[in-house]
Amino acid sequence: MPAADIDISSSRVLIADDIPQNRELLEACLADEGYEILMAGNGSEAMEMVQHHQPDLILLDIMMPRMSGYEVCAQLKQAPETRQIPVLMVTALNEPGDIEKAVNAGCDDFLTKPVNRLELRTRVRSLLRVRHLTSERDRLLAYLEEMEQRILRD
Repeated sequence: MPAADIDISSSRVLIADDIPQNRELLEACLADEGYEILMAGNGSEAMEMVQHHQPDLILLDIMMPRMSGYEVCAQLKQAPETRQIPVLMVTALNEPGDIEKAVNAGCDDFLTKPVNRLELRTRVRSLLRVRHLTSERDRLLAYLEEMEQRILRD
């Protein structure tokens, strides 16, 4: 199945930003894509939302109270159950050191505020396609392993 044929419209996207207007703006940019949008106002809340709702993609601000986006991303990428969730850092920070720190924390992509609507939508679609292809690959590998085990038992 070509990547363009993957249905990503039912994907779950978590937007984590401590400024309500920023969350609303990102939600508005993605509103007509059909995604289920979840919102978190700080890093700790984002971690709780991930544990309870298993989003397909996280749009993550860096400068947030309680836990920074760097800390959230690093924890997500260290845990086996959340490692595969793509993280798109969306931040006003744009110095090379900020980008390097985000990459070192494990982010999958980086956008600088103010975001360009087309660029945001394009990157979200791309990351969601990768997420769904990776999930499908993992499902198929688990099936093949199960079949192999059955053959060896029989």
